[in-house]
Amino acid sequence: MASTCIYLVLSTMVAIIFLISTAEAALNVGVCYGLKGNNLPSPPDVVSLFKKYGIGDVRLFDPDRAALEALRGSQINVALGTLNADIPIIASSQEAANQWFSTHVEPYLKGITFPYISVGNEAIPGEFASSIPPAMQNLQNILDARNLGGISITTTVSTQVLANSFPPSAATFSAEARETLVKVIKFLSAQANPLMVNVYPYFAYAADPANIRLDYAQFTSTEAVVVDGKLSYSNIFDAMLDGFFWAMEKEGVADVSLTVSESGWPSAGNGKLTTPELASTYNKNFAAHVSAVAGTPKRPQTYIKGYIFAMFNENQKPDGVEQNFGLFQPSMEPVYPVF
Repeated sequence: MASTCIYLVLSTMVAIIFLISTAEAALNVGVCYGLKGNNLPSPPDVVSLFKKYGIGDVRLFDPDRAALEALRGSQINVALGTLNADIPIIASSQEAANQWFSTHVEPYLKGITFPYISVGNEAIPGEFASSIPPAMQNLQNILDARNLGGISITTTVSTQVLANSFPPSAATFSAEARETLVKVIKFLSAQANPLMVNVYPYFAYAADPANIRLDYAQFTSTEAVVVDGKLSYSNIFDAMLDGFFWAMEKEGVADVSLTVSESGWPSAGNGKLTTPELASTYNKNFAAHVSAVAGTPKRPQTYIKGYIFAMFNENQKPDGVEQNFGLFQPSMEPVYPVF
């Protein structure tokens, strides 16, 4: 009887430890909450879904009032973006930045933790790019004046800002993006803030499936696929991140970290390259990879925050793969198991 009791206690302890460890892993991965759909559940229902699946971090692409109201008091952290069209307004004057902040952020400061405010999404290069550094500075001035040191002002870029990105050590910023990005990363370095990057191995694989191995794109290779000097890569995700680290170092900035603001795999829209099984495998492995605090070959043992794109399949996005990145259908049924 005693041995049976000991066995039951040990079994219970193992189960508890497993549940705690898996919950902690889940907490290290956020989800992007997009709103480009006319059949999406109400924000309060979405917040309930976040809680049901233990999602403690979400990314909002713009300060949607209904979503923010639903998230108030939920204990869910919100990485908040500005609309790209608002970037020049925020950059135009300190008064304009103050107005944006007082309208979209200040009402929620007591009910929501904002780890990041991203000035735009993939706006470099582009018509709003030159306004990003002054907009970032104006928002930083607000945080400094109000002693809101827990919020990081940043911007979000895609891997398209990199040129000569293979191998990773050859990466540089593209001619079109370089001038703005140098100003951005110097600002981030001064503030000890991360650069947010959207990283999609799927698009690299889909563009060249004859030469980019599926296991290299899905974190399933058990061997080095690419060797770059002393560094070896078993997955393209790490190679993409290290491309950013190399590009920043070439501009004299070696202390800016990265937050993966988007990564995912579509479950439909491009034939056999986009199946629920492939999407499930990628997102599970992405979540495990960033939760492991393993860093990258160039920056080992470095914590990299990550957000899965996206919460829902959104029917107002362009046809094809763009509508099929969701973890959930608008009915709130899972597209495939991840959590």
